[in-house]
Amino acid sequence: MRFPAFVVFLLLLPGLAWANDWEALDRPGSIAIMRHALAPGTGDPSRFTLGDCSTQRNLDERGRDQARRIGEAFRERGLEFAQVLSSQWCRTRETAELLELGPVSDAPSLNSFFQDFSTRESQTRETLDLIGSTEGRLMLVTHQVNISALAGRGTRSGEVLVIRQTDGNIEVLGSILIDP
Repeated sequence: MRFPAFVVFLLLLPGLAWANDWEALDRPGSIAIMRHALAPGTGDPSRFTLGDCSTQRNLDERGRDQARRIGEAFRERGLEFAQVLSSQWCRTRETAELLELGPVSDAPSLNSFFQDFSTRESQTRETLDLIGSTEGRLMLVTHQVNISALAGRGTRSGEVLVIRQTDGNIEVLGSILIDP
């Protein structure tokens, strides 16, 4: 019975190492891009209105706690960010604020295009331009679809990818995941 458990452990080991790659943030040009913390459900209600949190899918208490713990983990390591930028959705904005890593500014290119994929290419290009034109380390808080379009990889709620832009492309350097 121990053998199967050991095999499962070995299969998971690379993912575990990848999921706490704090050193990747020390690499030149690295930035953090995070999927918002836990918010039950998928997408947004049909009556969604930007700026009206009562019409949106929002963080639950587990999500709020997760965001606080992620911010605490960054602060414990002395990691600082030149800017913290967020999608205008309430769940991303609240996540960014609960991180307590600095003042939060809206970045419309980080807004979800889950309901309208026609803006995927233009928003991804705008986000690449934003990354390329900003000096210092960034913390971007956005949505699964945006991260997938930009980095070619999915993320769990609250997961942080460490990325950098090279020759107009995004290179994934690592991942940080603080379990909820």
